[in-house]
Amino acid sequence: MVLLGEIFPDFMADTQLGTIKLHEWLGDSWGILFSHPNDFTPVCTTELARVAKLMPEFRRLGVKVIALSCNSVESHRKWIKDIKSYGELTDEEFPYPIIEDQTRKFSTLLGMLDPAEVDSQTGLAMSARAVFIIDPNKKMRLSILYPATTGRNFDEIIRVIESLQLTEKYKVATPVDWKKGDDVMIDPSVSDSEAKASYNDIKTVMLPSGKTYLRIVPQPIDA
Repeated sequence: MVLLGEIFPDFMADTQLGTIKLHEWLGDSWGILFSHPNDFTPVCTTELARVAKLMPEFRRLGVKVIALSCNSVESHRKWIKDIKSYGELTDEEFPYPIIEDQTRKFSTLLGMLDPAEVDSQTGLAMSARAVFIIDPNKKMRLSILYPATTGRNFDEIIRVIESLQLTEKYKVATPVDWKKGDDVMIDPSVSDSEAKASYNDIKTVMLPSGKTYLRIVPQPIDA
């Protein structure tokens, strides 16, 4: 299994849009790989439709999206018709690739198998609902595993990407429930003198410990 900060595995995979080599396909972009247990299942269908509708947001953030499901490319093509119908999607071409993983090769490689979910026909374990965010250096920056019965919140995933990109550019951290435009906190690695040189409006929260690590500033406006 790949750990946070490690290089995400490169691999060749078949999709309904053709064969891709992951690192080459990502290029210099951020990327999201999200997995699904099975084609023609209710939660998965709602998720893939939601992601298709969010493609303008992902493009705004410079993020490429790729999905994975434990079925064949031909199955994916048929399933896409259901996804487009559910999501009322009118574009002829589906906007992102779906990897086929009938053998569970990639689900095993990435530690995504859910032992509680087994295919009744093959007896093989299915993929959990995994989310991997990959930065332009091909390092994994976030991973989340959901059980098959719980759909993901893609607004949260967009929020996380905005936080990752902001904190990559500036020496800040985003507090609990942060949303784009909210105040941020100066990273503890930044000295008080460095902070004062960079920010005019610093609010230092006084705490019982007497330590001054909670230094709040407006989000940098050119982020």
